[in-house]
Amino acid sequence: MMIFPDDYKMVGITQGDPCKKPLGAEPIYFATKYIIATLPDGNFKIIEVETEQTGSLFAKAKSFKVIASGNEIVVHETEHDAHNRTKLILLALEKYNDTVNTVIFKGRDKHITFVHKPNLLDITNIQIIDVIPPEPPWLSFAIHRLEESGIFGELNIKFERTYIDLREFEGENTVFPCNASGLNGKYLDTDSDIKDNSLLVGCDISKEIFDLRFPEFTYKHINMCPLKAELVSPTKPFITRCCQTKRTGFIHINGHDGVVVHWGASEYDIVDAIRRLVNVMNGGIDEDRVD
Repeated sequence: MMIFPDDYKMVGITQGDPCKKPLGAEPIYFATKYIIATLPDGNFKIIEVETEQTGSLFAKAKSFKVIASGNEIVVHETEHDAHNRTKLILLALEKYNDTVNTVIFKGRDKHITFVHKPNLLDITNIQIIDVIPPEPPWLSFAIHRLEESGIFGELNIKFERTYIDLREFEGENTVFPCNASGLNGKYLDTDSDIKDNSLLVGCDISKEIFDLRFPEFTYKHINMCPLKAELVSPTKPFITRCCQTKRTGFIHINGHDGVVVHWGASEYDIVDAIRRLVNVMNGGIDEDRVD
């Protein structure tokens, strides 16, 4: 089973082997759950400690349990954001082998933590469903930047990207919503020479605009909106976006929980939506959720 302390304040550092001293011989900080001991030969021992709380800043050790020692432990060569749990688990997996089962990390703030028997079972995959072009699309690009910043660090999540690629529909008889896409075809927002029997690739709003502009035309409509799941359907918890504000919030598609942000959502909005989604996935309640 993976052991990854919830907070580095649970990890104490000491010189010498506390297991060779009588229990309770030395005071232990009350929040300590694990001890990383530097041994005289330069190796490490990681110990799980059960304490007897005394009502002060210090507690007495009741028991020690060795988690890893010697060549089972390596120290990662670079400093990292100690709050970015997903990244540390992935880095620990790179070191994990038949001998090494534990990786010690030093945070950029010099605090120490460790990952013992890393695995991906505690990491939740969230699917980003977005539309291209442009590539990368805004939602995916923004989440990548936010990931790099470490803002999702303690959530134990990582992202998979699924794109609805509108380039497969390019053609002289295809109508797209906006010229900003740069796609080969006609555009509802700029072109007036749109023909009867065209192929409209757009959302419900695009369909309304087409009907208002060309009420006499017959056309085929492919709904590109991720919420319609006509082109792509979620395979896991997901985040996507929609141009209609009234459709933002929680949604359930193909048996999976998801959250919808506005087409032009800010990075703050995206962070808030993802945190709310993770909270619900972990059994929490969101007041705005509608099932």
